[in-house]
Amino acid sequence: MLKLAPAAVKAAARAMLERLSRGRVLERRLPPELGGHTLLVSPDAAMKLWRRDLRQVDPLLLRMAHELVRPGATVWDVGANVGLFAVAAAFLAGPAGRVLAVEADDWLAGLLRQSARTLPPDHAPIDVLSVAAGGALGVADLVLASRGRAANHLASVPGSTQAGGARGVQKVMMVTLDWLLGWFPAPDLIKLDVEGAELECLRGASTLLGRHRPTLLCEISGDNAAPAGRLLAAAGYTLYDANQPPEARQPCTMPAWNTLAIPAATAAAPQAPQPLQPSQQGSTGDEVGTGRTR
Repeated sequence: MLKLAPAAVKAAARAMLERLSRGRVLERRLPPELGGHTLLVSPDAAMKLWRRDLRQVDPLLLRMAHELVRPGATVWDVGANVGLFAVAAAFLAGPAGRVLAVEADDWLAGLLRQSARTLPPDHAPIDVLSVAAGGALGVADLVLASRGRAANHLASVPGSTQAGGARGVQKVMMVTLDWLLGWFPAPDLIKLDVEGAELECLRGASTLLGRHRPTLLCEISGDNAAPAGRLLAAAGYTLYDANQPPEARQPCTMPAWNTLAIPAATAAAPQAPQPLQPSQQGSTGDEVGTGRTR
């Protein structure tokens, strides 16, 4: 009898589960401390969305939402995926706030639109825009990742090893963050997770960074770290490793994978979040930079 190596068995099981995840839509609730709203999610975006407890899906992302989003804030979630951050931000910002969710994959954006339609009145409204963000206005090719749609990426960048190849390519409209200023209120906070296109996005945001000075929570790949760091430093931002707890953060000379960029004028006295109760703590096994669920 032919015996398969454990690694081969694991790979075969994963491939089977990925096929079963294609197009599957599930209902999942955010934790009560983040509003408890029910979202439509899909393991076709990331297989860990099979988990029922969203605290375990992307604990860093939810912790950073709790830390950074203030009542009345305007938040842009660029690379919103199924909307974990966007919907959490809508609750934390409250009815006086506003959230813009930008997601290039129209199928994922459709799930988020359905979640946004059922928000209760104590949440900020969410505008969902199905476009790619980049360095120029135009039409771009969006590569649909084989392993999970959360790893979709523009064809102009290499993308992540998490993509596992391509299941197809779609034409999408591409806008710049500066262009969005003509149509939406300027943000107080931007979460940026665009699978390797972050440098292009930052280059298309000179007015936004220079004039409006939002706080940035940004996934920055290794290839983009040096030029992105120079760009943000030139724009007057101080960089921190978001994986570190607030009380332990020190300024970084090079962006971390999960970078918190704060305008230099406010970086000297960052506000620490209220501590979460023990029941609110999630697993630390998954991170925004590796979980890709957003």
